Amino acid sequence: MASTEYVYFILTKKPEWITFAKAGSIVYMPENKYISEMKKSPPPLKLRMCLMNYYSRIDYDLEANDMEQLCVEEVELLQALPDDAERLRCFRERHDLQAAMQLAIGTEVTVEEAGKKLRGIIHYIGPIKKASISCPIPGYFFGIELQGPDRGKGYCDGTYGGERYFKCDKNCGVFTPFNRVSSLLPPVHKPSLQSERLELGDRVTCFIDDKFRYGMVLDLLEIGGQCFVQISTDKDESGKTGGEVRVPLEAVIKGELIAEGESMDVDTPPEADTDYLYMGLSLNSMVEVTLGEGNTYGIIRWIGKLPDRSETMVGLELDENKGVSDGTFKGQRYFKCPVKRALFVKLSSCRPDSRFQSTSSNHNEKMQPEDTVDQTDHSTAELQTVPPMSTEQVKQLLTGRMKGIQGHCNSCYMDAALFSLFSCSSVLDSMLFKSTTPQDAPIQRTLLNDIVNPLRSNGFVEGRHIMKLRQQLQKHGYSQSFTTDEKDPEEFLSVIMHHILALDPLLKLSAAGKVQESYCYQIFLDQNHRLVLPTVQQLLEHSFHSAGLKLAEVPSCLILQMPRFGKKFKMFDKIIPSLELDVTDLLSEGPQQCMLCGTLAQVECVDCFKDPLFSPTGFKVFCEKCSEQVHSHPQRRSHKPASLEIPKGYVGRKNPHTMIRDKMELFAVLCIETSHYVSFVKYGPNTEDWIFFDSMADRQGEMDGYNIPEVQPCPEVGEYLEMSPSELANQAPRDMKGVAKRLFCDAYMYLYQSTTMCLYR
Repeated sequence: MASTEYVYFILTKKPEWITFAKAGSIVYMPENKYISEMKKSPPPLKLRMCLMNYYSRIDYDLEANDMEQLCVEEVELLQALPDDAERLRCFRERHDLQAAMQLAIGTEVTVEEAGKKLRGIIHYIGPIKKASISCPIPGYFFGIELQGPDRGKGYCDGTYGGERYFKCDKNCGVFTPFNRVSSLLPPVHKPSLQSERLELGDRVTCFIDDKFRYGMVLDLLEIGGQCFVQISTDKDESGKTGGEVRVPLEAVIKGELIAEGESMDVDTPPEADTDYLYMGLSLNSMVEVTLGEGNTYGIIRWIGKLPDRSETMVGLELDENKGVSDGTFKGQRYFKCPVKRALFVKLSSCRPDSRFQSTSSNHNEKMQPEDTVDQTDHSTAELQTVPPMSTEQVKQLLTGRMKGIQGHCNSCYMDAALFSLFSCSSVLDSMLFKSTTPQDAPIQRTLLNDIVNPLRSNGFVEGRHIMKLRQQLQKHGYSQSFTTDEKDPEEFLSVIMHHILALDPLLKLSAAGKVQESYCYQIFLDQNHRLVLPTVQQLLEHSFHSAGLKLAEVPSCLILQMPRFGKKFKMFDKIIPSLELDVTDLLSEGPQQCMLCGTLAQVECVDCFKDPLFSPTGFKVFCEKCSEQVHSHPQRRSHKPASLEIPKGYVGRKNPHTMIRDKMELFAVLCIETSHYVSFVKYGPNTEDWIFFDSMADRQGEMDGYNIPEVQPCPEVGEYLEMSPSELANQAPRDMKGVAKRLFCDAYMYLYQSTTMCLYR
């Protein structure tokens, strides 16, 4: 066990004046000083903390409200994470942290290495660096010996830094932090004293004379073999100022429990009227309850009996921070969610979420056989949509486990495509309201009311709604394997946009004076390309050049499939995402600027496109004067420049430098590795505003279990996008932070939108 002479905290907000301290950094101070400070009345607004690192020990005055306390076990695990943002995410979401605390030597686990999950056995848990005066707790790592077919896929024999921590065969061992390790066994709830979870400064609820009192932990004591908690209590019901009390451990609950009859207690209708309210509700049903301050909404994460309660209770994960815990009740964990999001209420207090009345009546619907799919004609019903999530809503509602779209039975291609298109973008919302045939109207309504609206309102779509959509598609004859087989996203999108909703083609291509229409564009390259680490901009231009294509108009949405053959062979090891796609030079009509002098271009030379003298991006267009100079060179005299079509209004213009360029914004990327689709979404204006979605990130139970989708922030993507091409080329995929490797190495489909054109289409 590491030293406990200090108390430890994690910063939840970056201090403005400390450059190298970030949200997610761990800080600490001597325990005796902390106790002394917290006994002051009122407690101090700032605490003098030392930043945990391996180099120097410097004290800073930090805002008490900008940090949360950690127990020693949490520090040991979190210190192993090199990335501050990932450390803060793991602390806030808790599930990985809680699971890691149950792991022990000898446990069979899976470990994520280079994007793959390998099986192994834990042989070591502890530090692989020495403690120092500036870092009293070095990070704890898991030493794992790989097993079975995964033997030989490691990188050591149990030795790290010249010191042996366990023994195994060569290349059969790995050392990894907790967030990459998952137990193959179901979680074990080990009985333990609550004092192991209580820390000095924790807010608690205690029972004094059969009444609830709130306060803060000042000390943990053992007297005569019995555990007690010293608590500084708040004011009581009469307004009398609290004082210090000593309460037996069993009379203390961590967090502020809502008591029966308090202001946030749930209003329950008369018993005679409750049957219709809870019949049909089940795990993962979206519900609403009435609190003292009005209605609040959440998802049922647990159903059962609580100690000393005869009624059936449910554990809700609320949309907002109006709860009292992270899924624990009286020290016992029933489910996992972010702190202040869990609330335990009577099942009869819940009713279906009124925001989705069209779907709530079917909350108990299971994955029905295809012959029971609802064929009701809803074509005349009023359709209303929820707008895409804002940047702040993504952070509050969309990130975490059981978020996004729940996968079921090879649905990842559909889950990833729908999440990418609709979670944070409205570019294709018109397809949700477009007039369609009575036969296809139920499919459109399922897409809008059962999938898009819940995703944008609650950040979660149950897997049964995706199965319902697949059953409807299969029932309508579009494919006899939609409910069972994995398909390609472009096949699904083509069925939805073209065959069902009859959406106007997104893409109009001009080739030899003729216009071709499509919904997606597959990038093909000729054999003579010189691209090694291409950007999406370069890939599109080279593809258009080799095929002799131009855009007839700027599309509102551009869906690009990367150059690869099937799901296995990739033409490039890495592709650099172009955050902006400049399509000005790809248009068949419209004014363009001479690439050399910037005046109005009059000719284009396809032969100059690959000339190494010029920029590696952009078609080569020139004014007549620059074209003469360029093609006077002996190596270019055989080139055949062609005249550009120039709108009459631009002929003779003196200042074409003010010409507005047509650019499209990247808003999502679908990736595939070993037949599983995931997606990245750019949800905000900042460089780091990226999220990663996996509809089958984890699983609960076996054949009768369910998949656990997850949406996680991945700010590291922005960090790599700011690198130069040479820096990116030197990045080994297995060493890239977080999930960034999957974006750069496994891209399958890029989605771009024109914020201007989507207003008109």
